[in-house]
Parts: sequence; structure tokens; C-alpha cells
Amino acid sequence: MSRVATIASQTRLPRRALLWVLACAVGAVALHIDRLPAWISLVALAFVVWRYALQMREVSFPNTWLRSALAIALLAAVIAQFHAFGGLVAGSAMLMCMSAVKLLETHTRRDALVIVACSLFLMLAACLDRQSLIRVPLYVAATWLACATLGVLSAPHANLPPTRAFAIAARGLAFGLPVTALLFLFFPRIHGQLWALPSSTTAVTGLSDEMSPGAISQLSESDEPAFRVRFLGQTPAPQDMYWRGPVLHTFDGYTWRRDPMVSYRQAKLEFLSAPIAYRITLEPHQRNWWFSLDTASAAPNSSVLLTFDSQLIALQPVTQVISYELTSHVATRSIDELSFNARRYDTQLPRNRNPRSIALAQSLRAKVNGTPDLVKRTLEYFRSGGFEYTLMPPKLDMDSIDDFLFNSKRGFCGHFASAFVALMRAAGVPARVVTGYQGGEWNPVGGYYIVRQSDAHAWAEVWIDGRGWQRVDPTAVVAPERLLRAASAFSASDEQVSSQMLASLDFFSRLRMRWDAANTWWRDRVLDFNLNSQLGLLEVLGVRSPSVRHLGWALAAGLSVWLAWLAIQFGRNFKPQRGDSIAQSYQRLCRELSRYAQPRAADEGPQDYARRLQRDANESTAALRPLLLQYAQLRFGGPAYAQLRSEFILQTRWWRLRRWRNNARVTPQATSAPGFPPVSQSYFLRPPAGRAD
Repeated sequence: MSRVATIASQTRLPRRALLWVLACAVGAVALHIDRLPAWISLVALAFVVWRYALQMREVSFPNTWLRSALAIALLAAVIAQFHAFGGLVAGSAMLMCMSAVKLLETHTRRDALVIVACSLFLMLAACLDRQSLIRVPLYVAATWLACATLGVLSAPHANLPPTRAFAIAARGLAFGLPVTALLFLFFPRIHGQLWALPSSTTAVTGLSDEMSPGAISQLSESDEPAFRVRFLGQTPAPQDMYWRGPVLHTFDGYTWRRDPMVSYRQAKLEFLSAPIAYRITLEPHQRNWWFSLDTASAAPNSSVLLTFDSQLIALQPVTQVISYELTSHVATRSIDELSFNARRYDTQLPRNRNPRSIALAQSLRAKVNGTPDLVKRTLEYFRSGGFEYTLMPPKLDMDSIDDFLFNSKRGFCGHFASAFVALMRAAGVPARVVTGYQGGEWNPVGGYYIVRQSDAHAWAEVWIDGRGWQRVDPTAVVAPERLLRAASAFSASDEQVSSQMLASLDFFSRLRMRWDAANTWWRDRVLDFNLNSQLGLLEVLGVRSPSVRHLGWALAAGLSVWLAWLAIQFGRNFKPQRGDSIAQSYQRLCRELSRYAQPRAADEGPQDYARRLQRDANESTAALRPLLLQYAQLRFGGPAYAQLRSEFILQTRWWRLRRWRNNARVTPQATSAPGFPPVSQSYFLRPPAGRAD
């Protein structure tokens, strides 16, 4: 046998311990299946199977050169995949690959502990990247398994039963829960989430800064939440729930775009309706805009700009869930006149495009007097012109407005808003396209509205002298029911019909709402728990004008209580056992004998102790020596002597009581307790009836 095989056989981990370590590694890999490329997880699992096969077949492990080559190859593959070492995802992939290679040289308990440590770091990386409520049980199970594995590795010969290992791990985790809660509640938070790290740049479905035929139909097929809204007072009517997003000004004949380089002076607004306060929890969409109920009165904070066209533009893209509070007014009026640049900018149309639409607009303009009449006449054209709302419209050619108005006449909100704004501009009226969401689904469990991607919508805004920018929704003329129910109701695909039937069932609808409410609570109360939330908690606890200093005091007080509780718990566990009543009586007897002779040695049994006392020929111990033999009979003589237990306990107690009463040395004449035979003649020295000596 080779030297490597000899060493492996001598230091090989027990099979039970190896199975625990491999299970811990598999649990860590499973948490990253949806985060990392599939080949990384498959490679890690392949190395786990390889290591198990080496243990079962008891063959030599791969040599150093092979392991080094595998590590270099995996390192190169990870770099080629991510083009970097750093970052949460790339770092997780690197750690997973290197720990997989480490399995091939895992021989000892120390190596196994390294694998468990790597698994714990992988669990932490997964928790930093994915914090949804549905993953919490997975994190708890993986952590519990890792702690149980540590318990097995610490046991001699890894003989700890699984139930005992999981019980020890659960007890250890339970001891850590109070301090975890204390740190979560009272450790002063930095800005944002305590675990905030740069998020993944993976695209998330959402509105874009341009709109072409087909763009919003793709969003309407998604049931994913875009954001959630909790009104803090008055709730607007469903037909007033227009959630403003990107405003599109530039048109090339086919696509509307938002030009971030264009800006003009905003007309001063007069609010005609009562303020509506609300809180939005926005899902990440990798864009810079935030959404608001049309129209927001001010930006929520200094990092967000309220633009000239009432958009909310943030300095950074929305890469993680954010919450913010706003106040909006559903009815406004512009006091100032529209500037020359703004009028010129919002009446531009591409030349030599959509000629029939331009001619239609000019003919409508010639028949009316003023912009309000033009808007009414154009809406009447959409109402009576045979137009149909559908999410499956035919494709349009490059003159999309002409093709839609005079040929297909089938489309969704983007088609109607685009055509209406083009007609307004062709008639010389400033107009623009606004994209966002309309409506929302009420969640009675959580008490908030869910605005989904399927609620994506587009409408128009036209400038009316004396009134300012006014919202006009041509889709409401063609399909007014669109404003009162989900847009997915207009889809004819089998998948959407099935989802509609499922959503119509009360049970599944209630279940979905409860789950969404639980997720929202988790996000609001746990993931978004920040410094303001901590200070609010102190106010609830009775602290007036709380500050960071009060958080430190609360944390110190809580830690003191926790440490005291730990001391009590561990003190109970390590408290010496007093033993049973016979052992306690024997200890009293030995203490009594130590008053007259040399105390019993720790390794000296009762019979050896009695023989030594007999050799000393001490009169003071002569009467007590037989009790040592009686204790040996009771302790080691079997069940037959159990009936003499009470007599032995009383004898030892009587000698102690007599010495206390007389305050004198025990003499051989005091050889019995009242009601008991003399010790020298006691039946303790004789076996019970029916038992041989």
C-alpha cells in the first residue's frame, strides 16, 4: 500500500462524521442554486459525490498535483464567468468551488471543521443576497444542520445520535436568540439596511423610458408586484389612482422616448383637491424613477428630484426594495402660462411621417373652437370609430399612428395614448405621453393596495390655457372597464385564462393575500427596520425624545440581563450533583469519622476505609466503623438489602444529632439509636433472610 493510502487509512474520518459534513456542504450549495450559474452548483455536488465514493471504496485520495490543477481550472472558469474576483455573487462562486476542492483533501476533524466553516460563510452570502420570507425556513434549516454537524464532530468517535445532535444544536441556537433580538432592536443602525450590499444588476420587469407598440403588453402579462401602497388617511377613488412614472416627450414616428437632457421651467401649480398622504414600498426595477400618485406636491427626500414634468427621479437606480412617504393632489391647475420652449418642445412631430393622421388632426381642429372642444371631438372619434382594446394587437408599420388609426384599430393603452398625443400635436396643442400604472388590488389582510406589473398603463396630458396640464385617458373611452379591473382580463392566452380562474376562487385569493401581507410585514418590520424604527420603538417603551445614546443604554441593559440568565443556566448545568440519600448519609458518616481519624482518601472505598480505621485502633471510631460495611452492603449488595435503606440513614443521622446535643466526643458505649439494636450487633452485618453470605 502506498504512503498516501496508509496515512489516509490512519486519519480517515468516521463514516458517520463524513456524512454529516457532506450533508452540510449540500445544504449550503442548495441555497445558491437560484443565485449562481448552474454549472457551479453541479460541479460542487459532483465533488461531494466524489468524496463520498472515496470514503466508501477506501481508495487513495487525489494527489496534490491533481487537486492543484482542479483548483486552478475552477478559478479560471469563475473568472471567465464573472470577469472579476470581488462582488457577492463572484465571491460566493469562488468560495463554493474552492471548498469543493477542499473536500478531496478532507482527512481529519480539522479539515471537516474547515468545510463546515465554508458552508456557514456560503449561507451568510445567500442571506445577504436573498432576504425574502419564503427563504427564511431554508436558512434556519441549513444553519441548524451546520450546528448539528459541529456537535457531531466534537463528540468522541462521532457517535452522537442524530436526535441528540439536533437537540444540542437547537439548544445552542436558542441561547443565541435573545442576544440576536437585542442587537437587531437596539444596535444603532447605519443608513439603510444593516446588511445592505451592492445588489445584483439582473434586470427586473418594469416600465422603460421609451414606449413602442408591444412594450406595455409585455408588462400586462406579468403578475409580479411593482409596488405596494398604504394610504395614511383619505383613499382616492379607483378611477383617480394614476401612478405617475416616466413622461415621454420625444417621438420619431414609431417610438416615444424620455430625453433626460431636455428641461424647461415648470409652471406653478395650484392644488384644487385635498392632500392625500400615502406610503409606497417600491420593488427594485434597476431604473432611477420612483412612482407617485398623480401629482406629488414635493419630493420625498433630498436624493430624489421632482422634475419639471412632475416625475420623481432618484440619483441612484432602484436596486433594492425602498419605502417612502408622499403627499399628492389628484386635481391641480397651473397658474403660469406655458413657456415658449415648452410649447415648442411638446408640439414637435417628425417630418414626412404619419401624413394621414396629421390631416385628420387638422380637419378636427378646423371644426372646433378651442382646445377643450378639440379634446372632446378627438375622444368621440375614438369612441365611435370602431376601435377595440386588446393585448394582442397586430404589428404596425413604421407609420404606426396611421396604421393604427386607419387600418388595425386594435390595441391597448400605449396605442391609444400614442395616437391621441400625436393628433393633439398635429393640431398644434402641446401634449405628452405619461407612463406608469393605474389602479391596484386591495389586500384586506394587510390593509394596502398591490399595484402589479399587469396594471401598467399609459395616458396623455394636454395643455389647456387657464388650466395647465390636464390628464386625458383615451383608453377610458374605448374600454372604461379597463380602469376598474385588471388588464389581464382582456388577454386571450390559455395561461392567463387559467390564472384568472384560479384567482377567482375565494380560497386561493385569500391565501395569496395572506401570503402577500406576511411578506409585506416581513419587509416593513424586519428588512426595513432602520434607525427611525429603533427610535420609534423606544418611544413606545416610554422613552421621551429618544436618541442613539438611549439605544446604547437599552442594548447594555439587555446584554446584562442576557449574561445573567446565561450564568444561571450554566450554573445549574455545572452544579455538583449531591447524589441520592444513601450517598448523602455516607458523606455525613465520612465527615463524622474525619473528626477522630485521618479523612478518607478520594480513591478509598468504604471497606478499605473501615480496615484502615481498624488498624488505627481508635476508640472514637470503633462504633462507627460497622456503618461503613453497612453502606457497602447497601450500595453494592443488590436489591436484597434495599429494605435496610431507611435504617442506615437514621443511624447516621442519630450519631450526628447525639454529638450536637452532648457537645462531646462519641464513645463506644453510645452504640445505638433509640429503638435500634446496637451497631455492633446490628442485622446490617447479616444478610437478609433467604440470601447467602
